[in-house]
Amino acid sequence: MAYTAGTLTVNLWLASELTAHLEIALEGASAAVIDEAPPDNLLRKCRTFSGIPGAMWVAAADAATLEGIEQPLVGMAQSFSTLLGREISCQSCEDQSALQAPINWTRFEPGSFYIGADADLLKAISKDDPARETSKTFDLLMDVELPVSVSFGRAEVALKDVLKLTTGSIVELNRAIGDPVEVIVNNCVIARGEVVVVEGNFGVRVHQVISRQERLRTLH
Repeated sequence: MAYTAGTLTVNLWLASELTAHLEIALEGASAAVIDEAPPDNLLRKCRTFSGIPGAMWVAAADAATLEGIEQPLVGMAQSFSTLLGREISCQSCEDQSALQAPINWTRFEPGSFYIGADADLLKAISKDDPARETSKTFDLLMDVELPVSVSFGRAEVALKDVLKLTTGSIVELNRAIGDPVEVIVNNCVIARGEVVVVEGNFGVRVHQVISRQERLRTLH
């Protein structure tokens, strides 16, 4: 699935909010992979939200996991209420057997269950939707530019060793070659992923959106 910058922002926001609600209901749950569709053999159900079109979908291997994710979906209604500036409530789908497409899926661990949002819902909560009733303050914040950087690793080096650095010197970092890099926004780690090359430029494919609690621990 191809993402525009606005869609990617919405996807990251959804994954972050879902992770926060899941941490309360399912200890240790975290977003693992963005844009990975679930296997066809998983059980599915959907939930709609009052006042906005579209639906959110859940896919899991067993009914117990589906039931455990019910409360986080109710919590997402509150997140939508805050985002849109009006009261939003979670509702049951009239037809839970019809899988709408396209669905933007996010896989969560542990348990490898999936939560997805369809295109109508993504548009409804997107800044680019002219029908969206956001607060003026939120719209102003959406245009604020933040510094984004990628960290390959860190090292603590004694001052005497720093003074010895010359061309060709090697500084060993605290991260192995296969470890994910960190995406840092405004000095806060918000995601981890792998380095990719896009049309001759370096980029990062996001594999994990970290939780609010972990973001607070990474502030430096």
